[in-house]
Formats: sequence, C-alpha cells, structure tokens
Amino acid sequence: MPKKATRLKFTEDELSNPKVRKAAEKAVKAADKADQAVAKTPKKRKLKLEADKTAHRKVHLMFEKQEIPVGELTGRGNRFTRSATHGAVATVSGTIHGQVASGNQGDNAAVQAADTSTGAVEVSAHTIDHAVYSKKLKSYEKAEKLQGKSDAANVEALYQRRMAEHPADFSNPISRMQQRKAIRKEYAAARRAEQTAAGAGETAEEGVVSGIKSISQKLSELKDKAFTYIAENPHVILIIGALAALLMIISASSSSCSAFLPGGTGAVVATTYTAEDEDIIGANEDYKALEASLQRQIDNIESTHSGYDEYNYNLDEIGHDPYQLASYLTVLYEDYSRSEVQSTLRSLFDRQYELILEEEVEIRYRTETHTSTYTDPETGETEEEEYEVEVPYEYYILNVTLKNKNLGHVITESGGMSDDQAERYAILLQTKGNKKYLFADEAYVAGGDDYLQYDIPGEALTDERFANMIREAEKYLGYPYVWGGASPSTSFDCSGFVSYVINHCGNGWNVGRLTADGLKNHCSIIRPSEATPGDLIFFQGTYNTSGASHVGIYVGDGMMIHCGNPISYASINTSYWQQHFYCFGRIPD
Repeated sequence: MPKKATRLKFTEDELSNPKVRKAAEKAVKAADKADQAVAKTPKKRKLKLEADKTAHRKVHLMFEKQEIPVGELTGRGNRFTRSATHGAVATVSGTIHGQVASGNQGDNAAVQAADTSTGAVEVSAHTIDHAVYSKKLKSYEKAEKLQGKSDAANVEALYQRRMAEHPADFSNPISRMQQRKAIRKEYAAARRAEQTAAGAGETAEEGVVSGIKSISQKLSELKDKAFTYIAENPHVILIIGALAALLMIISASSSSCSAFLPGGTGAVVATTYTAEDEDIIGANEDYKALEASLQRQIDNIESTHSGYDEYNYNLDEIGHDPYQLASYLTVLYEDYSRSEVQSTLRSLFDRQYELILEEEVEIRYRTETHTSTYTDPETGETEEEEYEVEVPYEYYILNVTLKNKNLGHVITESGGMSDDQAERYAILLQTKGNKKYLFADEAYVAGGDDYLQYDIPGEALTDERFANMIREAEKYLGYPYVWGGASPSTSFDCSGFVSYVINHCGNGWNVGRLTADGLKNHCSIIRPSEATPGDLIFFQGTYNTSGASHVGIYVGDGMMIHCGNPISYASINTSYWQQHFYCFGRIPD
C-alpha cells in the first residue's frame, strides 16, 4: 500500500544551523506534498467473505477499500491496463459453482465450496482492479514522483546535518561527492528496511485478522486444534514478521557501510585518468605541436606579410595546463587513445587561440627639401633656392593580435559538459588524475600554493565591510571552477562565487544568484581611479556573451580574488585582464 513519506527528526541544536534548518523545512514541505498526493490516490475494491450468521450457510460478497502500492505502477505489463473479459467470465462461473456446492452438499463440502467461492472472489477482485482503475494512473504517478522528491529533500537535509557535524569531512569536492553518495546509499537502505518492516507487519496483521475470521468458521465445523492455536496466538505471526524485517535492516545496513570506506573502487575511478599514460602524454604533445605551429606562424609574419612599414604585436602568451586537457578528455572519452581525440584537440585549440591580422593605413607627412631656380631679370643671373615641404604619404601598419582565452575557461564555459561531467572534471583537476608525475615539469601547470597566498595591506582590512567579504571569500581559495556552481557544495563559477560571498559575508546584502552582467547592473559604476578594496571588477569578451563575462572582487594594489581555475588571487595588470577590462562597480548599501 502507498506509504506516507519518511519524516526526519532533528534536535533544536541541529536546527540552530541555518543550512540544516532550511534543508529540514524543505524536506517537511516535500513530505507534506507527497502525503497529500498519496491520500488522493484512488482505492481498489477487494472482495471479502463474511459467513452469514443464520442457519443457512450462504456466502455473501462484501466490498472494502484497499490502497494500491504506488510502486506497482511501474514496469512493463502494467497491472491496470489488461483486459478484464476473461476474468469476469471466470468470476461468475466460479461463484455460481461455489454457491451450488454450498447449498447441496454436507458440512465438509460446504467448506470446500466456500474455498472455491473464495478463489472466484479473488479473481473478481483482480478483474475489478483492471477494469476500474486503468484510467487513474496519473494520480499514482504523481504520488510516486512526489515521494521521490521527498526522498531527495531528506537526503539533502541529512547531508547538511552531517556537514554541520563534521565539516572536515566535506573539505573538498572529492570528499563531498563521497559523503553525498554514502548518505544516499544509507538513506536508501533505511528506506527499504522501513518499507520492508511496514510491509511485513501489515501482511502479518492482515493474515492474522483474515485467518482468524475464516478459521473461526472452520473451527465450528472441524475443531482443528492447530487453527485454534494460531487464532488464539496471532502475535506469533507478528513476531515472525518483525524478525524478517530485522534481518532486512541488518542486510541493508551492512551493504551501505561500504560506501563510507575510503579508497573504494568507485572513488578511485572517479578521481583517476583512465587512459594509458602514453596516450595522455601523446595527446598533450599533439596539442603542444599545434601551439608550436602557431608560434612559428607569428615568428614568420614579417616574411609572409612583407611590405609593411610597421608591425605592431599584441600577443598573449601561448601555453596551456596539460591537466586541464587530460581531465577534459577523460570526462568525454574515459579510456581514450591518442588518435581518437584529434578532432577534439583541434576544436579546443581553435577556441582557445585567436590570431588577428589587421591592416591599418595612415596618412602621414614627411618633410622634403625641394630646390627652386630663380633668374634675376636685370642681371640675368640664375640662383637656386632650397625650401622644405611637408608631403603626405600612406603609411602601412600590420597589427598582429593573439588572444589566448585560457584553455580552462574554454573547457568550462563552452566545453558542452553536463553537470555530472563538470563535477567530475573539477575532481580530476584537483587530484590531477592521481598521476601528478605526468606533467610535473610543464611550465603552465596551475600548481603549488602561490595563488592561495596574498598579503592584503593592513589598512584595507580596517574597512569592516571589506574585511567581512575577504574573510568569507578566502574560505574557498583553491576550490575548482565549476560552470553554474554557486555554493561550497557544488563549488563555483565566477559570478556564483562573488554572489555567494556578497550574500554570506555578514554585511546584510542579498543579491540572490546573479550573472556577471547582472552584478554589474546591480552596482554603481565607478572610475578605476576611485576603486577601493571591496569593489567589484568586471571583464568582457572572456567568452562569447554580451556585457560583462567575468567578475572578481578587487582587493587593492592591482589585485583581485576571483574564481579562475581554481579560486585564487590574480593581478589585474596582466595583458590578458587588461585586454578584457570592462569597469569597476560598487555594491550599493
């Protein structure tokens, strides 16, 4: 029968944590909705035998309502959709034969007739189920869906409670993933045990009640001592059911314990590059070959594009983090081969780098010395005279611009990953696929602790609002970039990080979850010369979107804290950030 939603219990101390309280309230609301849906599910009618108390041993058919388990609605051959014609014929025939036998035979035959009629009644009940409720599946499906949402809300509440109790166990994406997975398994096991126990109890209780009624009839005729014992001791069946439920709980609990054991196979696979080392290194070498070819193209610009008066170069540095590349390829292909990923390498490269050649023509002036001849009309003498003239001419310039959009940004912002893939990508980045030795000597690996440490000038921290912001922001240094992420449990993207810091730093602000451009619109735009620690800094064109595309928190002295990959401090005076600088904004009071 459809069960009411599981309702968790929390102590007052546990609910004093805002995140636990919020998750618990959501779980209660989800359970209320699920219970309401279950209450609205239609009932089925089950035939029930009741012996007539008169001298005539006639068998009456009575109906009582019985709830239908939501779980019976799924799978092939749905029990409510089959034809009832054959069952109806069998029902009528069986009932008639049972009544005839009951009216014309002796006591023992009457008992047999009642049994025959009981079988027909069961067929009839099954027939009615099929015929009546085939059009009422939607209510059951809705109840089942809402029960699933209630379970998900309960898991989230348990997750928040455990995180509040043991924050050290949730310090990084890997541990959070393992804890969430373990809690899901633990909850599912407990849920199954609860349903099994309830089902066993109900089955035993129904069996006892119906058994007592039917057996009491036969006792008056057959005086069966065994039936008498069961009728007088129904708790025996209940005890058996309870023992069965206990065994199920023990079994489910033992199976869930493995989820908490460290070093499980699933966790290892989730954090490890699955391709062969030679293929991982080979794919990276192929990407480096594309970069080397690009560098040669730039080096030969003046020979391949000769004839210009001037060449201007505005070049971002060429390079990539090989662990970003390996993590992305692992997420897409798992155990990939070098040859298999060539088209993806080319696609990434074309999105990471943009080489722009722009011809510019200026009208310039140069000074030329001209000579004029003058003849004196009186003496006839000829004189030469020099003078200077400003002469216009066309001056040809070739502007060479290379934009490196950063491989990590390209992957997370336009790599086409699902939420699960993005989470796996972030984990692989943090663990370096458990193969740190692969690219230990590469120049562009985002490693070490340099990006985690920056000494903010003491005078800046005298501003209480800024001190609150930086205290909150620094909690998440080293967290990986996750597209769409907006909380510590999922990690962050750039705007999710800044929004979260604003909302949780204790300054009384609440901007919700805004995009970079949404944060810009929320702020008062100020001149760069007016920027102070705690203002927001915006960039544009870091990927293909209108308005602001990236945001950080300015901390003074040309530095910001932002969600790059990972969350880190960064100088805003590099060529990349200067090229994409948009504006500064101040959060309104």
